[in-house]
Amino acid sequence: MRHIHIVGIGTGNPEHLTVQAINALNAANVILVPSKGAAKTELADVRRDICQRYITNKTIRFVDYDVPSRQIADRSYVQSVDDWHEEISATYERLFLEHLAEDESAAFLVWGDPGLYDSTLRIIERVTARGKVPLDYSIIPGITSIQALTASHRIPLNLVGKPVQITTGRRLAESFPGIAETAVVMLDGEQAFSKIVDPDAYIYWGAYLGTKDEIIIAGRLADVSERILATRAQARAEHGWIMDIYLLRKGQDFDDRA
Repeated sequence: MRHIHIVGIGTGNPEHLTVQAINALNAANVILVPSKGAAKTELADVRRDICQRYITNKTIRFVDYDVPSRQIADRSYVQSVDDWHEEISATYERLFLEHLAEDESAAFLVWGDPGLYDSTLRIIERVTARGKVPLDYSIIPGITSIQALTASHRIPLNLVGKPVQITTGRRLAESFPGIAETAVVMLDGEQAFSKIVDPDAYIYWGAYLGTKDEIIIAGRLADVSERILATRAQARAEHGWIMDIYLLRKGQDFDDRA
C-alpha cells in the first residue's frame, strides 16, 4: 500500500526541522514539490534547500506539480475552498497513480504544522474516501508560525491563567476585543487589525518568520497599524507573496486579581 508522509517544515528556517521530519523525508521514495507560479518560486526554493541540506538518500525522486488556483467568482468562501480542495485532491490522486508504485511512499513538505490552518490532511482524506488509490498516511508535526512569532517578539503566547483564541481575519471582529483577551490571527488578507479601534490593544506582527527576510513590528495598535500596513504592502510588492501572522492582546498578567 502506498504511504504518504505529511511533514511539517516550520516557517522557512531549515533549522526548524525536527529529527523526526528529517527521517521521514529520507524514508520517502518521492518528494512532491508544489509550484504556484513564478511569483512564488521562493516557496519551492525553501523546500528544495531543506531537501538539499537533510536528504542523504540519493535514490529519492523529486516531482514538481502545479497547484490549481482557487476560484472565487460567484461562490461563497466555503464553497470556493470546498471546490478548490476537490481539484487538489484530483491532482494528488493523479500524482500517486503516476509516480508511486503500490509499495512506495511520498512526502509533502507542509509549511508550519500540518494540523494548524493547513488543508493537506483534509485533501488526503478526500483521496482515500474516493477509494481509487489505496494508501495510508502519517503526520509529522512542525514548528508553527505562532511559535515563531512569539519567539521573535520574545513574548509568551498567553496571559497568566487566561485563554488564547486562534482565528482568521474574517472572524476577528467576532471575538476581539470583546471576548478574547489574546487573539492570534492567521490568513488575514484584508488586514482586519486595521479595523479594530481600541486604545488599549497591542499588536505583535510578523512576516516571513524564520527566514532571512523576517520582519517584525510591535506596539500599541493605534500607533503602529499604519506602519504595518505600509510595510506589508511594500514587502508583498518586493517578493510577490507574503506570509504573515499577528497576535492582538488587551490586558496584562494578573490584572484580574481581587
